[in-house]
Amino acid sequence: MSYLTDGLKKAGKAVAMATLAISLAACAATYRNHGYMPVKEDVDLLVVGKDTRETVTEAIGKPGTAGILADSAYYYVRSRFEHYLYNAPKEIDREVLAISFDGKGRVENIERFGLEDGRVIVLERRVTESNIKGVSFLRQLFGSFGRIDLAEQLGGG
Repeated sequence: MSYLTDGLKKAGKAVAMATLAISLAACAATYRNHGYMPVKEDVDLLVVGKDTRETVTEAIGKPGTAGILADSAYYYVRSRFEHYLYNAPKEIDREVLAISFDGKGRVENIERFGLEDGRVIVLERRVTESNIKGVSFLRQLFGSFGRIDLAEQLGGG
């Protein structure tokens, strides 16, 4: 009889340990990256005033988004989301690399933007003029920060 109770105690402990392990795993965050951001070293090789749309695409890849007005800029966007088991995903970081072109198709500006406390900040800037064209587009990209609908993300709409 004592073998039976010892076996039940051991099985009970094993079940309790498995339940604890599953519970702890459910509380741990998982992270997912969305979008494409070229490597900084590759971007640093681009020359303002010399490189063209074609050489940019060859050097760092095709952008996820292009400018609204006649391909005036390339936008590379990367977002990082934090997921917990039963909660909606939360965007914790977003970075945008904006490369604008002049009328001849040459690189005019290279700027990298990020988020800090919900505000857009410039992380890096290599420009020939004071500001990038299409800033309102960047504001739209960053404007959705924190407004992610889980049903929309899962296609339930």
